[in-house]
Amino acid sequence: MTPHKFDPEEKELLESYERGEWESIATLEGELQHYQSYAAATIRKNRLVTIDLPPEDFEEIQRKALEKGIPYQTFIANIVHHFVSGRLVEQS
Repeated sequence: MTPHKFDPEEKELLESYERGEWESIATLEGELQHYQSYAAATIRKNRLVTIDLPPEDFEEIQRKALEKGIPYQTFIANIVHHFVSGRLVEQS
């Protein structure tokens, strides 16, 4: 039997797993609801808004969106939605 040769993406995923960077999902239902709220925020008729952000803030937003597996525009829209609906609370 020939050992499997990993492509670069597969190799990175395996190494990430072996470093212990992966976490089990507590409840699949909760995780589904979480991402469904992201999807719902993008489906609604949206208004185009242009804002200026400091480069370091924008890069951090992009990084966090990538961690969640969503586009950064969707991530920003979700943050705003959570804020205006009172579900985003400031940490001290």
